[in-house]
Amino acid sequence: MSKSLYEVLGVNESASQDEIKKAYRKLARKYHPDICKKPECEEKFKEINTAYEILGDAEKRKQYDTMGDNMFNGQNFQDFYRQHKDVDLDDILSSIFGGGFGRSSRSGFGGFGFEGFGGGGFAPNLDVHARIQVPFDIAVKGGVFPINYNGESIKVKIPEGIKTGQKLRVRGKGKSLQGQRGDLILEVEVAPSNEWERKGDDLYKKVDVPLKIMMFGGKMGIDTFKGNINVKIPKNSKCCQKLRIKGYGVKNGNLYLELRPVLPKVEELDENLAKMMQEKLPE
Repeated sequence: MSKSLYEVLGVNESASQDEIKKAYRKLARKYHPDICKKPECEEKFKEINTAYEILGDAEKRKQYDTMGDNMFNGQNFQDFYRQHKDVDLDDILSSIFGGGFGRSSRSGFGGFGFEGFGGGGFAPNLDVHARIQVPFDIAVKGGVFPINYNGESIKVKIPEGIKTGQKLRVRGKGKSLQGQRGDLILEVEVAPSNEWERKGDDLYKKVDVPLKIMMFGGKMGIDTFKGNINVKIPKNSKCCQKLRIKGYGVKNGNLYLELRPVLPKVEELDENLAKMMQEKLPE
């Protein structure tokens, strides 16, 4: 008498319930759609779960051991499953085994992923995942960023200093099943900035400085994410020299200003000054 359910789980007919459970867990991990990305893995995963729903239950297993694949009109279980996977297989199996088959018990049916391996079954994973790009300034300062998901406007709270690759959880915006509701998991990408560069929690900014201040020193007003500040430019500053402004980066990071001298046009200089510079400046 053919008993193909045992073949699906890779165990022999004399296997204990504990051995069946171990074999099931091993296969479920291998073919779980979150782990195996091949197209055929999802169907294999569902087939394994359906087989375990029968062999993992002592009463259903007893019925199956008595009749074997005759329960499936003489077909092996794999063929039977593939023939009926697009119809309500739950109702068919319930009529064979006298009830006890539910969509939540056979993991993967209904288009949901499943997680967890405790208790001999799976709990539904109703979370959904999406990716959002957050403006550079909001990522640095934090704030509320509105998004549109499935036609719904959602205000997402962005924590100060978030980085690309970090994830945010929006409660209750995932899939729903039997009164349960999953969450929306957002993976963040921080948009680049033309003005700022970020390295960890430090910020870098190029600053144009008049030649006079570069040469003789002075103060300049600089816009930062924590407001406008006056920065003292040292005498005899060099091109591309960096000044560190402690605590004005991301959170407690630092701000580094790269000084870029702005050279005046000769035509804009006083005539006598231009003549003197031409004569006196070193080669």
